[in-house]
Amino acid sequence: MELYAGIDLHSNNSVVVVLDGSDQVRFRKRLPNDLDAITMALRSCDGEMQAVAVESTFNWY
Repeated sequence: MELYAGIDLHSNNSVVVVLDGSDQVRFRKRLPNDLDAITMALRSCDGEMQAVAVESTFNWY
């Protein structure tokens, strides 16, 4: 199954959402801004990750 992730970046946490090819939500969770936590969450999804998009930030952080 093809999966697509979007990450909404905040100052101390990120909201991670994973959709499948049919636009069904497969994962949604607020996580700490910790690379290991986010990586583990993405790897826990059953399927092949096609793309990960992170909200573009200018200089807020």
